[in-house]
Amino acid sequence: MLLMVVAYVLGTFPSAILIARANGIDIRTFGSGNPGASNVTRALGWKKGAWVYVLDALKAAVATGLALGYDGRPLAYWAGGAAIIGHMFPVFRGFRGGKGVAAGSGVLFVLQPIIAPFACALWWIVTRITGKAAVGSLVAVGLVPAGLALLDRPAWEYAALGAVCALILVKHWRNFGRLIRREEPSLSSVQKAA
Repeated sequence: MLLMVVAYVLGTFPSAILIARANGIDIRTFGSGNPGASNVTRALGWKKGAWVYVLDALKAAVATGLALGYDGRPLAYWAGGAAIIGHMFPVFRGFRGGKGVAAGSGVLFVLQPIIAPFACALWWIVTRITGKAAVGSLVAVGLVPAGLALLDRPAWEYAALGAVCALILVKHWRNFGRLIRREEPSLSSVQKAA
C-alpha cells in the first residue's frame, strides 16, 4: 500500500505545468488546456514538449522500477497503474491531469522493454503523417497489447497491460470527438505562446 501511495504521488508531479510556467505561460489555459507533452509542444515547441515527455515517462518508470525491484512484476504493474492514475487525476490539482501516454510509456519501458521502442516509433510515425498527436497516441496505445502476443507472456499480463491501455484510451474520449469534428489541434503548426 505504501508503494501504491508513493507511485501515485510520483505520478502527480506536474512536469508540463512547471516547464510551461518557467517559460511564462499557464499551460492549463493554452490550447486544449491539457497539462501534457503535446499541449506544451503546441505552446512552446518540440524541445520543451520533449522535456515534458521525458519527465512524465521518468516518474512512472521510477515508480514501476521501485515496485519491480521490491516484489516483482505483479506489484510493478499496480505501481505503474497508480503512477498513471496520479498523472491523470492528481489530487493536488482538482483531479485535472494529463492523458497518460508519456507516463504509460515509462511503465512500458520498464516492464516491456522490447515493445516500448516500437510503440514510441509507431506514435512518432503516425503523428508525423497525420500531424495529430492524439491519432498517434490512439494507434500506438491501441496496438500495444497485441505486441505481447509475440513475447509469449502469461495471460494476467495481457489483462494488466490491457487495463492500463484501456484507461489511457478512455482518457482520450474528448479527442475522439474533436477528431470526428475535425477540430483536433495539430502539432505540425506549433502556435507560440505570447
